[in-house]
Amino acid sequence: MKPKEIRKKSEEECLKLIAEKKKRINDLSFMGESAKAKNTKEVLNLRKDIARIKTILKERKKNEK
Repeated sequence: MKPKEIRKKSEEECLKLIAEKKKRINDLSFMGESAKAKNTKEVLNLRKDIARIKTILKERKKNEK
């Protein structure tokens, strides 16, 4: 997910996205070695997306002050 796309979303939508991505990470970790995820970098990409969203939310709060 690109930062430009994230900036277009409201705060509630961003928080919902974070929750969905965390749930997906959790699901992938439970699959673990038994199922072997096809895309091994998916967890890494999900974590990066969460970090991007949190960074943008923090920027918004800083600019509000």
